[in-house]
Amino acid sequence: MLAMERIFWIFGGFAAVVAVIYGFWSDFTEPVGVVGLTVGALLGFMIAGYLNITRRKLDGVPPEDDPLGEISDIAGDYGFFSPYSWWPLWLAASCALIFLGLAIGWWLVALGTFFVIPALVGWVFEYWKGPHAL
Repeated sequence: MLAMERIFWIFGGFAAVVAVIYGFWSDFTEPVGVVGLTVGALLGFMIAGYLNITRRKLDGVPPEDDPLGEISDIAGDYGFFSPYSWWPLWLAASCALIFLGLAIGWWLVALGTFFVIPALVGWVFEYWKGPHAL
């Protein structure tokens, strides 16, 4: 985790420096590059900050950062993962319909929105009721 955190700090710093250089080089007349590099820097800093906070919450050295650690040290429960679900398929199909509607016409966006809302609600509440309730 520490290595990934350092990589994202470096990436964020690099993107920020390149955004400044690019902005001065283009006299800020072409803002898309500066905005893209700035957003990339912010995303790198955000991920590095999240990894930093998570690493500090853990007790001691995490198993993946221990140079003398064994593979069996990291074994254990990683959480609950859905064994199968059809909701992501329907959500992806309706999102594809919305994005296709951006190219074809707004009526298709409205139709995709009609399908995306039940798919999103179904995926979020899948394990609250019914046979798969936790």
